[in-house]
Formats: sequence, C-alpha cells, structure tokens
Amino acid sequence: MDLFLDYDGTLADFAPTPENPIPDGRVVRLLSALVAAPRIRVAVISGRRLDHLEVLLPVSGLLLAGTYGMELRDEDGRLATRLPFRLVRPRLEALKPAWARLLDGRAGFFLEDKGWSLALHARFADDAEADAVLGEARALAEPAVAEENEVRLQLLGGHKFLEIAPVLADKGRVVEDLLSRSPSVGALPVYIGDDDKDEKAFAVIRSRGGLALLVARRPRATLACCRLPSPHAARAWLARLAGLTAA
Repeated sequence: MDLFLDYDGTLADFAPTPENPIPDGRVVRLLSALVAAPRIRVAVISGRRLDHLEVLLPVSGLLLAGTYGMELRDEDGRLATRLPFRLVRPRLEALKPAWARLLDGRAGFFLEDKGWSLALHARFADDAEADAVLGEARALAEPAVAEENEVRLQLLGGHKFLEIAPVLADKGRVVEDLLSRSPSVGALPVYIGDDDKDEKAFAVIRSRGGLALLVARRPRATLACCRLPSPHAARAWLARLAGLTAA
C-alpha cells in the first residue's frame, strides 16, 4: 500500500495557530506503527512548513512533503525542493508588508510566513470582517499572480483562509510524482485528507484505482469515495490498518 496522509484536520485537530508546533503522541505512535508495518509506504503531504512537520512527526522512515510538496524529505532523510528558493522568495517579500499592514490592529487574524508561501488565517475573526480583509488581501496579491515570470504564483483559498504560493505547490502533483518515481507493483494507493487542497490528490488516486477518503463532519461535494467524520475516526481507521488497538 502507498499511503498518503494530510496532517491538520486529518491526523490531528487544528491548532489555534500554526506556530509553535507541538507533537501529538498519539499521531507519532500511529505513524511509527504504520511505517513499521510490512508492505506499507507512508507519506505525509501537508500545507505546513517542512521544519514544522519534522517537529510534529519525528518518525524515521516517513516521507514528509511540506508546503504542498515544495519541500520534501524522503524516507532516507534526503532533502529536495521543487524550485530554487531564490526564484520565489523575493516576490513574497514584496507582498508581505502590504498584507501585514492590512492585519495591523485587527483581532482574530494571523499572517503565517512559510518561506515558500504566505498564508492569511482568519478563523477567529468576525465573518464579515474576514470576508472584507481577505478580499482586500486577494486584490493586493493579484498583480503578483498575474505577473509573467519563470515561476508562476497562485492564490489558494479555503474557509477564512488565503495563501499565495507557487503553482507547483500542488498535492496532486506530489502524489503523481511519488507514485511515478518509485512505483510499488500491485500496491493500492490511498489518500486521506480534509479540505479543497486535497481534492487534486483525490483525483490522482482515483485515476489510479485507489482509495480516497475525505475527513469531514458532514457530507459535501468531493472527489473522495468515502468519508471519515473526524481526525479521531481517521486515526482509528489507520490504527486498525497498522494492527493497533487504539490511537
């Protein structure tokens, strides 16, 4: 089995902010058991920075893909990036002060600098203010997205969320690359994720006859074929796969 997992909202509940990552012992033990299980290759593909994933998941033999695959540490500890960092960072640096000024003095907002991307979180902001602020942030970022450059940028949305990142920051591309790079003959590809960033990965998995599972409290439109109602349910499903009694 080739097992691909998101982290936040899938393996673990969302943290109040993405800063100061704190490992969840249940998740670490579960991933350790999955990596040790025969005939299962495990990768975690997350929007989080790679260095945060390394803190959250100190598990040997686990492939980690951070910032939607822009940075990757393979099972043997080798590091790789999809682009030279110098081609991306100056354009983000040019936008960052404008986004920071937009949030200045506003409650419930958080600007996350992932290095390869910038993300605005508004989960704890008033709904109307969040819509207005994220709309202004989108307008500020549009020139950078429209710019003709050797590295194209994109805007990623979500519930009270906006992120600017390279077009190559794409979970579907990562899954496709990993499956093509070192195919396991006869292995079932499985992907578990919870949000719109995972839908492209679901599409790749389904196109290869695999199993795509959505983690969501309620049914919604998705390319996944099955649903798990919570991270707790996802961990329980994975624990059974790993032969554990609890997770």
